[in-house]
Amino acid sequence: MKVLIVEDDSAIAANLYDYLEANGYEVDLASNGQTGLAMAVAETWDAILLDLSLPRMDGLTLCRKLREEARRDTPVLMLTAKDALDDKLAGFVHGADDYLVKPFSLREVGARLGALIKRYRGEVALQDLRFSDVRLDLTTLTVERAGRVIKLQPKGLQLLRILMQSPGRVFGRTELEKEVWGDQLPDSDTLRAHIYTLRKALTLPGETELIETVHGLGYRLVARDTDAT
Repeated sequence: MKVLIVEDDSAIAANLYDYLEANGYEVDLASNGQTGLAMAVAETWDAILLDLSLPRMDGLTLCRKLREEARRDTPVLMLTAKDALDDKLAGFVHGADDYLVKPFSLREVGARLGALIKRYRGEVALQDLRFSDVRLDLTTLTVERAGRVIKLQPKGLQLLRILMQSPGRVFGRTELEKEVWGDQLPDSDTLRAHIYTLRKALTLPGETELIETVHGLGYRLVARDTDAT
């Protein structure tokens, strides 16, 4: 999961960065509002941690521009020392999804961030994921294709879940490795081997291949011809 931290206090930014990275997130930093907005628009993020008081562009303006001009719905957790109700309401009016007052617990940041990302991905109430004729039951972790039960190893199951959460999106190799293996990154051939095994398990002779290699970038799920849903 990719998180952008927009925070001008270097000590706070470093603490957030270290904590999130240790918990398996891919993290990047911006120390002012203009750079933060540019980074927020240039890449796809699972969430943004946004300070309210920033140089060159305040957090409220950044959030408003992100929503109204860039049309991005990336979850935003606003971090600020201002605890008045009017300040919190202003954050929500400008597009923030949640609000946390400094000083805060890193564990609470992690919990709120995880909840935002789950809601954004539709994982809170969702019982299963479906793509083409593949179904992944999130409760029992069983996989079926066209009614056929497919047995997957845990790593293959994790890879399939990630790909099915955002069909069509290209997931970079590093992103997938961090999602599945965390800080214990495998050697360069391990991910390729697991993708190959997953493809073999999903696809019988005559069935359409659903996992596409985007050369130089990564992998994505694609539906072709009559497989499209």
